[in-house]
Amino acid sequence: MAFNFDEIINRAHTGSVKHKLIKRDGQSEQTDRANPEMGEDRLLQLWVADMDFAVAEPIIEALHKKLDDRIYGYFTPEKSYFDSVVNWCGRRYDWEIDPDWIKLSPGVVPALYIMLPKLTKPGDKVIVQRPIYPPFVSSVQAAGCEVVSNDLVYDRENLRYEMDFDDLAEKAADPDCTAVILCSPHNPVGRVWTKEELTRFAQICLDNNVLIISDEIHCDLIYDDHKFVAMASISDEIADRTITCMAPSKTFNLAGLKSSQIIISNPELRQTFTDAIASVGLYGSNGFGPIATEAAYNHGEEWLEAAMTYIQDNYAFVRDYFAEHIPGIKVVKPEGTYLLWVDCRDLGYSQEELVSKLLDEAKIHFNDGVTFGPEGGEGFMRINIATSRLFLKQALDRMKRVLG
Repeated sequence: MAFNFDEIINRAHTGSVKHKLIKRDGQSEQTDRANPEMGEDRLLQLWVADMDFAVAEPIIEALHKKLDDRIYGYFTPEKSYFDSVVNWCGRRYDWEIDPDWIKLSPGVVPALYIMLPKLTKPGDKVIVQRPIYPPFVSSVQAAGCEVVSNDLVYDRENLRYEMDFDDLAEKAADPDCTAVILCSPHNPVGRVWTKEELTRFAQICLDNNVLIISDEIHCDLIYDDHKFVAMASISDEIADRTITCMAPSKTFNLAGLKSSQIIISNPELRQTFTDAIASVGLYGSNGFGPIATEAAYNHGEEWLEAAMTYIQDNYAFVRDYFAEHIPGIKVVKPEGTYLLWVDCRDLGYSQEELVSKLLDEAKIHFNDGVTFGPEGGEGFMRINIATSRLFLKQALDRMKRVLG
C-alpha cells in the first residue's frame, strides 16, 4: 500500500497545539499562519512531538465505526484492546506480558504526575538524565521531590551520547534516592539504549532499591540497524522493580486521543498506581483512545514501517543539507524517535540570539535546547522531522538565509 507522507495538510484552526503561534512572552494563539498557502508568512512549526502525517486509514475507519454507535457514554475497553497490546509487545519486542498488568492513563505525563506522589515522599531524590524531556523534571518537583541529574555524556566527535554509570551508581547509593525516570528511547538525544546498557542501569537501581519508571513512549520509532529492548523484558527481577509507560500517541500520531498504557507486573506497585488514578477521579477510559490503539496495533504496522522509512530519509536530508550549507550545525546521530537534537554551538550565537534568529527572523519554531536542562541544552535545538520533505526544505532554506 502506498502512503502519501508528502501531503501538506492545512491544520490552521483545528485546535492543533503544534500550530499555534507562540509569542515571546510564552503566550499562544491560533492563527492562519499554520495555513500552507501563506508561503513566507507562514510560521513553520517543527517543535512539539506531533507528526504532520495523516493517520493510518485503519485507525480512521475504527473511529468512524465508533462514531456510528451514536452513543458515547461511560466506556471501558473490551478484551480485544488488551489483547492488541499484549500481541504488539510480543510481536515487536519479544516481551510476554499479562493483560492484567495493563492499566490505562490519559497520557504518560499525567501518569507521572499522578503516580510520583504515591511512590515517593516529599524530600526524596529522583534521578533523571539530562538533557531530558521537561515534564520529567516538573513532575518530580510537583511531587515535592528533589531532581538529581545523572547527566548524559556527549561525545562531540562521534555525535553520540552515553550514560555515565559511575555517576549513576554514586547518586543511586544516596539513601534519599528512591526512584529514577528512564527515557527509552531517549528524548531529545535519540539514543536507543542497548540491552547491555539497560541491564547495567537496572542492576545499579536494584542494588540500591531504586524504583525504575521507564518512559518508553518512543519505542516503536526505531531506525534501521537498532533494536528496542523493553526494560521490563530483560528479567523478572528487573520487571518487579519497573513501571513501564507506553502509548500509541507518538507512533501513530494519536496524542490528542489521550490514551496510554502503564504496564506493571508487580501487584503491589500495580495496586498503588490503580489507587493513584482513582484518587484523582480518573475512572473508566476515554471512549476513542483504546479503539484507535487497538486498530493501530492490529492493522497499523505497514503504515508505521513506511513512516519510519520516510523519517529516516528526512534525517539524511537534514544532515546533508547542514553539511553543505550550514556546517556550523551538527546533527546528533539519531537511533530512534522523529526528533533531531542539533548542536549549534559552532555558529557562535548565544542561546537567546539563536532562538531570536530562528523564531523572529526565519519564522521557524523549534524547541529551545535550554528547556531540556541548561547543563546540556545550551547551544542546542530540537527539530521535529515528522513532516513533509517540502515543508522541511522550506525551513532549512530559511535557516540558511538567516544563519548560513
